[in-house]
This record gives sequence, C-alpha cells and structure tokens, in this order.
Amino acid sequence: QVQLVESGGGLVQPGGSLRLSCAASGIIFSIYRMGWYRQAPGKQRELVAAITSDASTDYTDSVKGRFTISRDNAKNTVYLQMNSLKPEDTAVYYCNARREKFERWGQGTLVTVSE
Repeated sequence: QVQLVESGGGLVQPGGSLRLSCAASGIIFSIYRMGWYRQAPGKQRELVAAITSDASTDYTDSVKGRFTISRDNAKNTVYLQMNSLKPEDTAVYYCNARREKFERWGQGTLVTVSE
C-alpha cells in the first residue's frame, strides 16, 4: 500500500521559515519524481517544486530563491525548505509521487503565514 505522509506545516510570521517533510512507503522511492503542490482557498492546486529521480529540480516562479526541494532516498523522504515566507504562501501543501502513469497524493499539511 502506497502512503505519502506530510508533516511540518503550521503557523509562521511573514519572513519566517518552515520545512515540510513527506515520508513515502510502499514505493521504490528513488525512481519517482516527487513534487510539492499547494492549494490556497478558492484557487486551483499548483505545482510549487519538483525533484526528479536524478535530482533535477524545478520551481514555480513565485518561490524561486526562497524555497528549496530536496530528497533523501535512504529515508524515502522529500523535503521542502521554505524561507522568507509571505502571506500569499498560505495554502494546504500536498506531496506527490509520480512515475509514468502512476501517481499518488498525500493528505496535505496546512501552512499559514500571518502576523
């Protein structure tokens, strides 16, 4: 059974930092493209960052220079380090695992950036 379990969300002030983690089980983690997506209230889910099996990364423009995605294949875990957070980063953040036609989502973790 494939499971993706996110953690690390919470309330943070503007300018602060959070690190999200996504622990995967039931898959050969190292061969999967892993991604972080987010969905703000009233908006569509969007890709935030992705990392391929060979560690190539991609970011949406609004987070470049502030967020860093990384993976630890030994721990079956993908991370999203978020710095210089802004109120517009407030959203539910979802972990995604994808390989060819196979795809799984985590349950999401809420990030709130507010005074």
